[in-house]
Amino acid sequence: MCSLFFVSSNYNKFLEIKSIMKNRLSSTKLKFYRVALPEIQSNNIELISIEKSKSAYSISKAPVLIEDDGLFIKSLNGFPGPYSSFIYDTIGNNGVLKLMKGIKDRKAWFKSIFVYNDGTMIKLFYGEINGKISSRMSDGGWGFDPIFIPEKSRMSMGKLHKKAEKNKYSHRGIALEKFIDWYNNIR
Repeated sequence: MCSLFFVSSNYNKFLEIKSIMKNRLSSTKLKFYRVALPEIQSNNIELISIEKSKSAYSISKAPVLIEDDGLFIKSLNGFPGPYSSFIYDTIGNNGVLKLMKGIKDRKAWFKSIFVYNDGTMIKLFYGEINGKISSRMSDGGWGFDPIFIPEKSRMSMGKLHKKAEKNKYSHRGIALEKFIDWYNNIR
């Protein structure tokens, strides 16, 4: 059995990915490699993801899977987008809610990109979900989960997480399904 490393500093992402995959990779074991990867500053989330995969591969010297994502808010011209981690770490959910105070158009979307890199091949897989920014924070989940309500739901991702229903709406899950299908076909 070969190994595939999910490289990230975010163990919550790994747990979410692991729950979606549930041993669905053909003859491959998914392992967590905890490291804070350098992240280039760019408005292009694809470029950021590819560069992170190159760093991850150079550290692990084995096939890697990385994920980068962003919360994009329509009325803020797509902000925070590729700067989502920085915005979450600096102003958090309360800061985003303050930025949205008085704004009626609360449309937003999450975009996820998984990048597979085995040292010779780099392949990208996308997932996106639409929704809106809530007017107040809920409990549950992590990151922006408490303030994002996906389409076709009345609950935030945080509440969905608490009910173990988040993966039904997950941008990560959409991208990961594409990766799993591709990976199992090449194995």
